[in-house]
Amino acid sequence: MTPSSLQEMPQRPVIANWRTRLALLFLFLVAGVTIWTTNWFLTARFTDNTRNQAELRMALYSGNLISELRRSAIVPQLLAKDPELINALETGDFSQSTARLISFVEEIGASSLFLLDETGRTVAATNRTRLGVQYRNQEFFVNALRSNVTLFTVAEDIEVGTRFIYSRRLDSPGHLLGVIAVEVDLQKFERTWAGISEAVFVKDSQGKIILSSEPRWRGLNEEEALARQPAQGAIDRAIQATADWTQQNSDIYIQGEAMMRKDTRIPFRGWHMTSFTTYDDVRQKVNAVLALEIMVFAILLALAFYLLSRKNASRMATFQKESVELRALNRRLQREISERERMQQSLAVAEQSLAQSSKLAALGEMSAAVSHELNQPLAAMKTYLAGAKLLLGRNRHEEAEASFQRIDDLIGRMGSITKQLKSFARKGGEEFQPVDLVEAVASATSMMEPQLRQREIHIQRILPQHSVRVMGDRVRLEQVIINLLRNALDATKSVNEPEIEILLAAGETATLTVRDNGTGIENLDDLFEPFFTTKQPGEGVGLGLAISSGIVNDLGGRLTARNGQEGGAVFEVQLPILTEDIEAAE
Repeated sequence: MTPSSLQEMPQRPVIANWRTRLALLFLFLVAGVTIWTTNWFLTARFTDNTRNQAELRMALYSGNLISELRRSAIVPQLLAKDPELINALETGDFSQSTARLISFVEEIGASSLFLLDETGRTVAATNRTRLGVQYRNQEFFVNALRSNVTLFTVAEDIEVGTRFIYSRRLDSPGHLLGVIAVEVDLQKFERTWAGISEAVFVKDSQGKIILSSEPRWRGLNEEEALARQPAQGAIDRAIQATADWTQQNSDIYIQGEAMMRKDTRIPFRGWHMTSFTTYDDVRQKVNAVLALEIMVFAILLALAFYLLSRKNASRMATFQKESVELRALNRRLQREISERERMQQSLAVAEQSLAQSSKLAALGEMSAAVSHELNQPLAAMKTYLAGAKLLLGRNRHEEAEASFQRIDDLIGRMGSITKQLKSFARKGGEEFQPVDLVEAVASATSMMEPQLRQREIHIQRILPQHSVRVMGDRVRLEQVIINLLRNALDATKSVNEPEIEILLAAGETATLTVRDNGTGIENLDDLFEPFFTTKQPGEGVGLGLAISSGIVNDLGGRLTARNGQEGGAVFEVQLPILTEDIEAAE
């Protein structure tokens, strides 16, 4: 063998390999050009067909809408001249009016008819649930009274939704009798649109959507409606990128779907109709042809890859070796997973232990809170017992009996306090009764009188002469007042001339204000949180204001706090005031 022949032998496989690659590259190039050309031509053609069909549907939808509106517009004018309805309004006898309206609605085909007297009260209606309903302040009634022509009104109803009403007033010579109203059922078009694949909505002259195949769009403008689409994830964007190559010039995306937009003007009060048609039909038709082309090219590629598959046999040994390594790696991963599971179980046990410790700590704090809440009544009882002893020694039995009665009240109050502490975790079920806040303030300040006298605090009461009544539980209200006074006592410990002001005002609500001249509040955000306190350890656990806030919330009011402009803290309790009308209703 010559040296030249030795050099040619290794070149033949290389040449064959390049020829195969060139052939495959040429096949891919031909396939790409063919598929791109087919997609471009068929997409343009099918898109034009879809656009024409959307325009025809828009013309049909708008025509049906105008037809329904015009057919219902003549009804109020005819019914305004009906002698029986006019006679019923003049005589006040509406026994046959509802039946007559029902006979009309069957002939006319309107959604509903209702007759209103001059005060706006419904006296006859095809929907009997509306009888007696008051529409005095409704736009369709007020505008009809001011005009002698048929008026169209778009009314918003919380329960029903958007309502479309034609209204016209009924007159007798020189006297206004009432208003006849015809409700047009345009929601049936929404129900029809809901069964199609495209989105349709109608805007009024201000751009507000009044009819829509998407109920959540109703009442919004177009920008707000389209902004209510869910955020598109990375996977959705990837799927969209692979799907959009079969279409051209998408007008808008709704829920990640490419849409074709069509607008048309409705010759009625400046309304416009807009539709968004999907490209699903275009995709299906184009993709069907592309699938056949791709199938042909796939067969050709399969033949080419079959010829190349024999070369992969030599690689199987390498793959088997790698598979052994992967199995070893898999076993290591399983061991790590088992170890991680054991660690998670240990962590779960630790979390349970921590939760149990937290419960025990909370139990200890609640025990301290009970002692804190009962301290004031016990101190007052000690004072009254000492006073009663002196009074008995001086034979002043009546005054001693009064002291004993106060001690008995304090014992009852201690039981109520323990009950109110339980209400921090569980709301009570007591029935509320009318409570005079003036008397509640007087009783609470009487409870705190020994502490106020001992501290030599100047207390100023600004109370109204008349009673201020609210619905609630007097014991719980007095507990709130006592807690606020106790906080004011604690806040003025470092003040030379401590002052507390109690102000009760009655307006739209009953407002009780407790103001002190202490150091004020540093952290207002966490003030009403349970166990939050600014006192020294052992002086309080931070449940007084949390309990007070819960009591006020249960009574339908609110407890707020702020710092005064001249220093000190200001607490306000606002409660719904009890008027004679509310009490009668109760």
